[in-house]
Amino acid sequence: MKTLVAELCVALCFTAGMALGASSVHEFTMKSLDGKLVPLANFKGKVMLVVNVASQCGYTYQYEGLQALYVKYRDRGLVLTGFPANNFGGQEPGSDAEIGAFCKSKFGVTFPMFSKISVKGSDKAPLYQFLTDPKSNPKTGGEIQWNFTKFLVDRNGKVIQRFEPAVEPDSKEIEAAVEAALK
Repeated sequence: MKTLVAELCVALCFTAGMALGASSVHEFTMKSLDGKLVPLANFKGKVMLVVNVASQCGYTYQYEGLQALYVKYRDRGLVLTGFPANNFGGQEPGSDAEIGAFCKSKFGVTFPMFSKISVKGSDKAPLYQFLTDPKSNPKTGGEIQWNFTKFLVDRNGKVIQRFEPAVEPDSKEIEAAVEAALK
């Protein structure tokens, strides 16, 4: 019953954010891997890198670079948020518990990880509806093409840049964008 109530609350929070014409990622509440509701408003004042992740993808090794980026900049105000998704080739088949165990044991992930969601299609999570909406985010909108697409969000919850999967977390492009957002 507690799980059902939590899921209903998350669904209502998602719907409310979209129905009100969300203008910031801070308007969404997401469920963490351990089942707790996390208002993204908790990250106000921080720069966020929002990434759709998968455990069995050719880009899964990027967890290592994402963790290193997080460690390098977290004390300056960067938070990474991982959103597992099984939209591309069934590359994230595990449960939330399995995903969490994999990320910790294989890559030492300590950044916030969230419950598995859909980032594409008719069941796309409202957060990703917002992130990919060309009206809300004209410079960064458009459908997610694959795992490890990265959205850089400023301290006010506005999407400021998008990086496609092939752009490595330790690339000069991402580091320069993070540095600029942290200033």
